[in-house]
Amino acid sequence: MMRVILAVAGDRAQVLAADLPLAGVDVVGRVAPETLAGEDAENVLTTLPLREADALILPADRALLGTVLRTACDRAGVRLVLLGRGELSARLARRAGLAPPLPPESGAWDIADALAAHPPVAEAPSAPDSGALVVVWGPHGAPGRTTVAIQLCAALTSPQRHVALVDADTHAPSAALLLGLGEDAPGIAAACRRADLGQLDGAELSRLATTVDSGSGPIDVLAGINRPSRWPELSAPRLSAALRACRDWASVTVVDVAASLETDEEMVSDIAVPRRNAAALTALEAADRVVAVVSADPLGVARFVRDHAELRALVGSTPVTVLANRLRPGPLGLDARRQIRQALARFSGVDDVRFLPFDPRGVDAALLHGRPVSDAAPRSAFAAAVAQFAATLPPTGGPAARDAVLRSGGRRRPPAAGSTETAGKTGRIRRWRRLLTPPPAGS
Repeated sequence: MMRVILAVAGDRAQVLAADLPLAGVDVVGRVAPETLAGEDAENVLTTLPLREADALILPADRALLGTVLRTACDRAGVRLVLLGRGELSARLARRAGLAPPLPPESGAWDIADALAAHPPVAEAPSAPDSGALVVVWGPHGAPGRTTVAIQLCAALTSPQRHVALVDADTHAPSAALLLGLGEDAPGIAAACRRADLGQLDGAELSRLATTVDSGSGPIDVLAGINRPSRWPELSAPRLSAALRACRDWASVTVVDVAASLETDEEMVSDIAVPRRNAAALTALEAADRVVAVVSADPLGVARFVRDHAELRALVGSTPVTVLANRLRPGPLGLDARRQIRQALARFSGVDDVRFLPFDPRGVDAALLHGRPVSDAAPRSAFAAAVAQFAATLPPTGGPAARDAVLRSGGRRRPPAAGSTETAGKTGRIRRWRRLLTPPPAGS
């Protein structure tokens, strides 16, 4: 007998719970669908008997199909059965890799036939040591996505944590240019090709990546495409497979994506064709955390407000942290923080905003030397603010993820003599004191 969990609201849940056992389907649990889209979704899922179920029946709602729900069901081997109607529901099912949704009025016998047509998937092994995926996004207008992504990697890296940077921007990739890397590096495009062949592992990722010394440890960089016209190489299936391999390779993978979230190609064509924005959409849907960068000026805030609703609909319950970059009193007056907080709270419902100061000297030094800001300007106020934000992120990745590259035979550049990695605890403490101490006035 098939066993299911019902996440259906109202009287419909009562009817299905009574009729499904008559059709040979045992209902082992019930839950209100709205609880799976809230902030407590992870806690709600722990109370459900996922290990005893073969399928979870729920409405075709993008807010419900967040990373938390899909990850929990994948690990428990639970199939997702959607109830919905129309092109939007069908598109949501295709994007999530699920079977076409059943009509909302489907009876118990219709659901039983659909379950019988597709046998239960094999239970997926849990991966408690998988690394985390952090995606850095921001609206149009160059709010500083790539600069923040690079500095976030520098702030997160340590001798105990392997950090990788992936440039998945299909419109204006720039991580390699900002870090002074050659444009002929294989990078993420080559990783996607290897993933398409099923030949991507930690050793191969280490071979394709370029190691950059951030001052606090090495960062493995998968450079982006060197010409925007190569965007078809970063297709959704390829990038999804590459990001899964990155989880096993690094403790934390930071992905820099483009601003565009439109799906115009799906609207004008019913044929499965490459989509330029598929890389950003795929990375955001797979993210464990999204860092949304907004330029701290009236135009930047307006652009963010316009795109935030689409971002939230795409990522569902995935945590989103908003960073207001280049904070300065000029465009907004003296109390710029209050004005930005009020605008984002009123028009986007964003209550938690963190601020990164306008630090042209530190950022210019990083551009000049092709290094992370903290390496080119150790006393940078911008680098200190990013480090403070990175310290608030939850612990990510276990020992298996940290050492994946070593176990798989991949290369890691040994630390230079006298570097932070070999200087011991005292050297690390001194460096962090320098990093977190604001520069003196007039310096």
